[in-house]
Amino acid sequence: MLTPKHLHLCAIVLAISTAVSAQTVLANVPDAPPANKKTVMLPAPAQPDTDQLIIRFRDNASSVAIDKALSRLRTEKGEKFTYTKTTHDKADVFRFEKRKKKADWDKLSVWLKQLPEVEYVEPDFIMNRMEVPAPVTPNDPYLSYQWPLLDAISGIRADQAWGYTAGQGSVVAVVDTGVLPHVDLLPNLLAGYDMIADAAVGNDGNGRDSDATDAGDYVLAGECGSSTAINSSWHGTHVAGTIAAAGNNAEGIAGVAYAAKALPVRVLGKCGGYTSDIAAGVIWAAGGTVSGAPVNPNPARVINLSLGGASACGSTMQSAINAARSKNAVVVVAAGNSNTDASQFSPANCAGVVTVAATGKNGGRAYYSNYGTVVDLAAPGGSMNTGIAADGIVSTLNTGTQTALADTYKYYQGTSMATPHVSGVVALMLAAKPTLTPDQVESLLKSSARAFPQPCASCGTGLLDAAAAVQAAINLAAPVDPYAVLLSDLKKNRDLWRAQNLLNYTYVLEQKTGTSAALRLKLTVKAGVLTAGVNLATNKALSSKDLKAKGKTIEQLFTQIETALNSKYAIVKTAYDTALGYPLDSFLDKSTSITSDNVSLKASSLTKL
Repeated sequence: MLTPKHLHLCAIVLAISTAVSAQTVLANVPDAPPANKKTVMLPAPAQPDTDQLIIRFRDNASSVAIDKALSRLRTEKGEKFTYTKTTHDKADVFRFEKRKKKADWDKLSVWLKQLPEVEYVEPDFIMNRMEVPAPVTPNDPYLSYQWPLLDAISGIRADQAWGYTAGQGSVVAVVDTGVLPHVDLLPNLLAGYDMIADAAVGNDGNGRDSDATDAGDYVLAGECGSSTAINSSWHGTHVAGTIAAAGNNAEGIAGVAYAAKALPVRVLGKCGGYTSDIAAGVIWAAGGTVSGAPVNPNPARVINLSLGGASACGSTMQSAINAARSKNAVVVVAAGNSNTDASQFSPANCAGVVTVAATGKNGGRAYYSNYGTVVDLAAPGGSMNTGIAADGIVSTLNTGTQTALADTYKYYQGTSMATPHVSGVVALMLAAKPTLTPDQVESLLKSSARAFPQPCASCGTGLLDAAAAVQAAINLAAPVDPYAVLLSDLKKNRDLWRAQNLLNYTYVLEQKTGTSAALRLKLTVKAGVLTAGVNLATNKALSSKDLKAKGKTIEQLFTQIETALNSKYAIVKTAYDTALGYPLDSFLDKSTSITSDNVSLKASSLTKL
């Protein structure tokens, strides 16, 4: 019986009970690598060029001034061009005698932008259809046995995703039994942490320490409620290989993200692992603080949890997941191997995780896989009930039955094997677009999944598709920064104001702070400097001290608004004069929870002197 204090591996029972021996697996693996396939190297993107330039002249620029500006472009810069058309935005398009590269256009644009008649300049670049990168095939000799990566029907199309990225720069935490220094993992293996506090569970003679090496989780007959002996699973090593076994190293297999780094966090040992240790491992993996443990120098953006137990999601586990998500980490969890509803298993039923069901070699639901509404999508987990070992998932392992002996490769099956396929794809997505949030990653994984080739009821939105997921990540539009938009608007209007060269003027400024009464001042500016002011409520002239403290030039109004935008005030609203560009009506509120920090500024009755 499983004790309620323990969480056990989701896939370990099925994976080990149906896995073939190491000798059988090696008999199915070629003795020598097949002829290497040539790796397709993507060319560097071509620099854009064009022979046309778009120039937007200011609305208040006269035809005489525009002709003069174009004449200067011909005489001072030696350019030959003709007018071709006007855009929907009332900008003019000019065709030049010769094509130029982007760098040349940039230099010319800088010169044009300093002309007061010019609002903006941009090259009229020539665009083409987006080419899909050619598939990439690493030279790893056992890649042909990795049907989950390459099979056109039931695989994840990893080779097409590798045309974009192999996961460079991504860190994936394997929160599991620890990881062995397998030759096919070493190039991508980071130093992790052993989070098992109980020495008996750790099976290594001590508690928490900086050695995340798997000490073995073997069980003797009568231990942990087992009537028979169970060999060490080396489960974390198998999971880590699926994610980040080195690719193009002429050795063994290739991980889904074969250029990413694997961060081992040991939380499972003899008889399983305590929720408290697993939760601490999740927090530490993401870069959070765990008492008594050093700060993780390599925070993971992806956390793989191929583990679970039959229980509700407790506060301890949910809090750890929330902490990881606050660090921008994506938590990927196995649905479980009990052929039942995954909502009964934690952490598959926790909020904010990506829950993964398993498919077999035919692409339909694996006979053992959990299912249900908490499942987000499915990935290859193997189906060795066919009696064919190669219908499982081959990955890095060890020949030792209790303690580690020699490196090997072996087939396992389970949602524990499906989950690292998803974690590897997330690593690819983040390598392609590091700005993705956990919610965006989950949404893109689900929306890019393709239809199941065989029935997989309640397995989420579809079968994991690495190529589609990476493409979706690359194509995701960057969120619009409202402050950047407002800053652009401010600068555009400030340029319009400065183009007027109004240094001598009077205007009325009404300003109010918090709940205080509005102060209305008539201000006089000469040579760009405040020289006089009148309080319109009292009709009294302002003292030099009050003028300095309460008066503002138009330029100072712009500066105050710009400061609010750069400081990201909670509310910034500004309207500008369409002809002269100066701020007419602005509301700046630093914090909506404080009543005394909002400022209202209204400018009117501007008169040239």
